[in-house]
Amino acid sequence: MSDSEFRSGFICLVGRPNTGKSTLTNALVGSKVAITSNRPQTTRHTIRGIVHREHFQIVLVDTPGLHRPRTLLGKRLNDLVRDTYSEVDVIGLCIPADEPIGSGDRWIFEQIRAMAPRTTLVVIVTKIDKVPKDRVAAQLMAVNELAGEHAAAIVPVSATRGEQVDVLTDVFVDQLGPGPAFYPDGELTDEPEEMLMAEFIREAALEGVREEMPHSLAVVIDEVTPREGRDDLIDVHALLYVERDSQKGIIIGKGGERLKYIGTTARRQIEKLLGTKVYLDLRVKVAKNWQQDPKLLGRLGF
Repeated sequence: MSDSEFRSGFICLVGRPNTGKSTLTNALVGSKVAITSNRPQTTRHTIRGIVHREHFQIVLVDTPGLHRPRTLLGKRLNDLVRDTYSEVDVIGLCIPADEPIGSGDRWIFEQIRAMAPRTTLVVIVTKIDKVPKDRVAAQLMAVNELAGEHAAAIVPVSATRGEQVDVLTDVFVDQLGPGPAFYPDGELTDEPEEMLMAEFIREAALEGVREEMPHSLAVVIDEVTPREGRDDLIDVHALLYVERDSQKGIIIGKGGERLKYIGTTARRQIEKLLGTKVYLDLRVKVAKNWQQDPKLLGRLGF
């Protein structure tokens, strides 16, 4: 394969909860696309981060931490991880440098071997900034003992300091075959969650309204931010665009009743999607003939 040939593929980062997968995703992409937190189980859904360069494109899939499930939610999160295993080109197994390899790491390694024996495995020793060099060396030896013959490479990194992140990127690219760019240049994530949130709101707004409304309604998620001082609440601000004042009246309803109903219905769905409590703020705006306005269409994501 010539060096100038464009390479692309999907890479999945797995590991016990809180092993630095989201932080590593952000470091590789160079932008905050995955939710990072010191609390395990922050990531509820697969998030893709996209790494673009002139000769390659890596699509990163950051999954919930794989763990021995104790609840139905835990089981579903694990199923989500397993489904991802079979669809990617490379699995990056994250093992932190600051904790000895435990039964959880071994269990995940065995799961990878069983679920995806033919998928390329790269083991990433994360958080190397947290321990002295001799501890890193000892952990690399322990990882080699665990996964050596099955791993295409073992790479130590510090995502918070950006150490060895470029080396890891090169290792990933070496494992990928020639392929197309899956996403346009400049996109960092495909943001499925925002798209789904907008869809839930649109769905609730269109329930039981006349035929002429559907094409005239567009929903844009304006902002999604964790509530300050609360780790169990997310504020979601959304704009509903219609083309005429009469349509705005229909969406809001008598005394705001209909808009309230839309908010309650959509909020329940969004809370399920994000796995947390949500405060949903809805505003209705009239954008005359937005379907014919290229600038507005761009803003609305079309």
